[in-house]
Amino acid sequence: MVKEKESIAVIGAGSWGTALALVIADNQHEVRLWGHNQNQINEINQNHTNEKYLPGIELPLGIKGFSSIKEALAGIEIIILAVPTKAYREVLGQIEEAHDKPLTIVHVSKGIEPDSLLRISEMIEEVSSSEWLKDIVVLSGPSHAEEVSLRHPTTVAVSSKNMKAAERVQDIFINNNFRVYTNPDLIGVEIGGALKNIIALAAGITDGLGYGDNAKAALMTRGLAEISRLGVAMGANPLTFSGLAGIGDLIVTCTSVHSRNWRAGNMLGKGQKLEEVLENMGMVVEGVRTTKAAYQLAQKYEVNMPITEALYDVLFNGEEVKKAVDLLMNRSKTNEMEELFNILDSRQQD
Repeated sequence: MVKEKESIAVIGAGSWGTALALVIADNQHEVRLWGHNQNQINEINQNHTNEKYLPGIELPLGIKGFSSIKEALAGIEIIILAVPTKAYREVLGQIEEAHDKPLTIVHVSKGIEPDSLLRISEMIEEVSSSEWLKDIVVLSGPSHAEEVSLRHPTTVAVSSKNMKAAERVQDIFINNNFRVYTNPDLIGVEIGGALKNIIALAAGITDGLGYGDNAKAALMTRGLAEISRLGVAMGANPLTFSGLAGIGDLIVTCTSVHSRNWRAGNMLGKGQKLEEVLENMGMVVEGVRTTKAAYQLAQKYEVNMPITEALYDVLFNGEEVKKAVDLLMNRSKTNEMEELFNILDSRQQD
């Protein structure tokens, strides 16, 4: 099927934004990649590389770098928003001043805003004027930028309140290397993508402590139960957490050295302090902010999330990682299936 060429702006020239720009350019669309670092933009335009974030990758000629957000958005109808969650409000303010057409925003970040407890789509709706915001689509799933940029097989999911918009985004991205599924459960797709970063931090800690595969398998399994409990309490479909945005993203983030959250947790497990870890990483570790938000959400919805609570104590209350693991292992005994029955029962009552 011949695809209609579109002009698309990618806001955020980090590893993920650049990798997605590459996918779109491979599909013969015109891509405008915006970043605030002029030297980086010059490198993209002159050398067709982004060595800081995707070393050794040659970018397609269809990607043009922009340091002016107004120029990047001129005549654009679809933007890919690939900035850290803490930068969303600031960047959305710039977009509102710069746009000249109603926009469909495809957000590809994975987090929840602490204190406000808003999912990213809710944050976009709160900040953006209905006069220029047409649709919001979320893209999520097991997808390391390093592997996407090498054109290794990758599958993701897209969701929106308007599934026609999700299908349009599916068409823009899908190709032989990058398969895109639609999923109508916007809440579940966002919650799965955000909360898996918490479990990945914890998985890195267990590896840093040298606890091996048994511990990590248990952590991932029980972590998925926590994600499902909170997600369902917030209105998600529990089946979403058995899909790409749930267990798929959880597996890749908890088991790969590409994962920033796993790497940060690994350093914590080896005895480094949080401030030292974040300084050494040099990139945003979304799981830290999301742990705070999820801890607050668990209290709001009265959901039991022991792994999240233990990690919160490590990150924000100075708890020793070994002691936090010991406390988890010595919790009162319970029935594994009881929680599943409670989730299914709550869905039937709804």
